[in-house]
Amino acid sequence: MLDGSNGATAGQELLNIASELDGGIESFSQTLENEGIELVRTSLDTLQINVGKLCNQACHHCHVDAGPTRTELMTWETMSRILEFLEASDIQTVDVTGGAPELNPSFRRFVEAARRMDRSVMIRCNLTVIFEPGQEDLPVWYRENACELVCSLPCYEEENVDTQRGKGVFEKSIRALQTLNEHGYGVPGTGLLLHLVYNPVGPVLPPPQDELTSDYREELCDRFGILFNQLFTITNMPINRFSAFLKRRNEYENYMHLLEDSFNLQTLPHIMCRSLVSVDWQGHVFDCDFNQMLDIHIGAPAEKLWDFTPAQLTNRRIKVDDHCYGCTAGAGSSCGGELV
Repeated sequence: MLDGSNGATAGQELLNIASELDGGIESFSQTLENEGIELVRTSLDTLQINVGKLCNQACHHCHVDAGPTRTELMTWETMSRILEFLEASDIQTVDVTGGAPELNPSFRRFVEAARRMDRSVMIRCNLTVIFEPGQEDLPVWYRENACELVCSLPCYEEENVDTQRGKGVFEKSIRALQTLNEHGYGVPGTGLLLHLVYNPVGPVLPPPQDELTSDYREELCDRFGILFNQLFTITNMPINRFSAFLKRRNEYENYMHLLEDSFNLQTLPHIMCRSLVSVDWQGHVFDCDFNQMLDIHIGAPAEKLWDFTPAQLTNRRIKVDDHCYGCTAGAGSSCGGELV
């Protein structure tokens, strides 16, 4: 069985090698310059929207620093401006994230408006949110609005999940997946898409996505009767909460060396920032969700999404920093999983 331990072992070997290197890493921008590459957004297919940082979990790896005490929530006024931008565009996919996006009081109204425009809506769900007070009907609502679900399950072993996401999260996540299956999600022939997300517990690269997918299918089906469509493997980004975790363990520099040493030129045509923009809870716009968390704005800090036209956001140079090694290491990483 491959539960991530093989990938962790290989990653740890690379991490040990990296720890022997002297000096800092070469900047990501310098690496691109060495290769003669300028990253440009070539299309705008996906609008990724962070509707707030409120979450019922506080995961160790969370690059958003989301949690139960966060108060940042997108207002309906901001959502309305985003919907106006969306209606004037050819964007086909709306990727809604958080925090737990479902905890925003205007979340359902926003998604329903996007669906009336016949746009595909993808929701980043942490699974346990469906057990929060007032959210019990979420599975039915997801189905009625034909939402595509991308759900966090960083391992199929209870200890690993609870270590990363909190005690009892694994058991609740399994119950949530079984409930979603009962409503048709992940079941062949229904058209209701249920994807899972794996990310490593520690400072290593994910194992190969196809191999891990096979193990997830076998373990979840055999043990719990759970079905799903795809598994996305995502590299932990060395920013915010995960960065602080690494620094407490004196592993930050080694992890950055691992990412740099694993840089894969073949990932660059496929990285998400080339066809996506990210919008924060106040309406500011960024090249990706990670740049958003680091306040690396596409334009001036005061500019909002509606200060641009869709055309002004394409054929535009992408702003990069050293965390970008996380998307281009190994087989690559994006919100849709492995790249090559």
